[in-house]
Amino acid sequence: MTGDTFWLALALVLVLEGLYPFASPSGWRRLFNQILQLNDGQLRFFGLCSILLGLLWIGWLMR
Repeated sequence: MTGDTFWLALALVLVLEGLYPFASPSGWRRLFNQILQLNDGQLRFFGLCSILLGLLWIGWLMR
């Protein structure tokens, strides 16, 4: 992966992260409030699932 690829991937993450709050600010706010209600273990579980899914996806793309 080159430096340009890294910055392109980071830019794509920002675009994707901005779509939901742009399209539905009130829905995003409700979702964010629900996330704030989760305990640390639940947040860690979702974080771990996200990391594993991302690594699997990267592995699949790189083969």
